[in-house]
Amino acid sequence: PAGDPVTATTTANRGRYHALLIAVQEYDHPSVNRLDYPVGDAQQVERELTSRYTFEPQNVTTLKNPNRQTILDALDQMTEKLKPEDNLLIFYAGHGLWDEQRKQGYWLPRDAVRDRRADWISNSDLRDAIRGIKARHILLVSDACFAGGIFQAREAFGPASSAVAELDNLPSRTAMTSGSLTTVPDRSVFVEYLLRRLRENTEERLPALELFSRLRLSVINNSRAQKDGARPTPRYGTIYEVGDEGGDFIFVRRR
Repeated sequence: PAGDPVTATTTANRGRYHALLIAVQEYDHPSVNRLDYPVGDAQQVERELTSRYTFEPQNVTTLKNPNRQTILDALDQMTEKLKPEDNLLIFYAGHGLWDEQRKQGYWLPRDAVRDRRADWISNSDLRDAIRGIKARHILLVSDACFAGGIFQAREAFGPASSAVAELDNLPSRTAMTSGSLTTVPDRSVFVEYLLRRLRENTEERLPALELFSRLRLSVINNSRAQKDGARPTPRYGTIYEVGDEGGDFIFVRRR
């Protein structure tokens, strides 16, 4: 009810839901192969968030084929714009790369050049950006090769529904990725099931960890095996040393 003080207080404390959606499929330099689907995938994610969940269109930024500076500027804007009670979803679809020598993962923006790290975005860059954003919950969803390098993931499954309120109250900095340290296909099975599970959800409040548990096996079972026989395995875990306190990002359905 509109006059219910408990409902009003809960809504006020939850803060606004913001999203930064980053899609890179066109690359300036011929050393980086173009992709076919990231922009369309990001647009579908935007539609689901704004139509079914409490993300207002004015709080959703979609970057199509951005360069490194554009991505880092957008992250800086989140630092300036978000309040401590707000929530932020960062989505990336595009090329990723793992540097075994440096033990570092990277996103490849539009201006990336093969074998030249100056225009790549490292996991360290992302951690620094996330560390500076004063939001209650930050969820990074990365659909890129070698995306699992952003954290040391734990195998985890959805919490009991009775724990959702506690998960919402505790700050979180988590990541959901399409693979660990493996390549993933251009036609994203991960995004397909991410979107499907968001559409199928009937819970008013869905923790990201529960969402992950609903899509994980479907992605593994429907992904094409690689040359070594391994299949892309989605992972979920904590981004360390950036302010996580054990909570979780909560997707709230529109009524």
